[in-house]
Amino acid sequence: MRPLLLVLALLLPLSPTAAHADASAQEAALWAALREGGHVALMRHALAPGTGDPPGFRVDDCTTQRNLSAAGRAQARAIGARFRANGIAAAAVFSSQWCRCLDTARALSLGEVIPFAGLNSFFGRRGEEADQTRAARALIAEQSEAGTPLVLVTHQVNITALTGVFPASGELIVMRVEGDALSLAGRIATSP
Repeated sequence: MRPLLLVLALLLPLSPTAAHADASAQEAALWAALREGGHVALMRHALAPGTGDPPGFRVDDCTTQRNLSAAGRAQARAIGARFRANGIAAAAVFSSQWCRCLDTARALSLGEVIPFAGLNSFFGRRGEEADQTRAARALIAEQSEAGTPLVLVTHQVNITALTGVFPASGELIVMRVEGDALSLAGRIATSP
């Protein structure tokens, strides 16, 4: 009987309830870190069906691009509500110039959205990766000292280049900023 009790005691901390409580505490710590500064939320744009953009797309013409679906627009609004529910009603928000990113950033309703070319997708143009990653890092270093929560809305390839993480649509990758160095603080899932 004792071995069975020992096995149960060891498994108890792994119960779904304990795991959920631990995940909730970790998420709460990430929201607190964003409120307190020294961190940045890298957000992949909300749901936009497909991959890349159609041939001949233009950044200045949303009708030529892959755009948010209705579910993506709802997802972006819901993510903005989560920011507010976690004590962040305003933030410095920078976005890729792609329409799906700008639309996501605006739907967050956290304040003025500033288009920033350094966050533009380099999918299909890998030669631009190093320059754009440097520009994004410089923006993060500059803005993280302002004391305002910082949100960058961009693309999977940009986030992966900065962090090594492959984010889901709408996912928040929270990075600790220490001078020029970025380190992963955690991830906040935001599925619809």
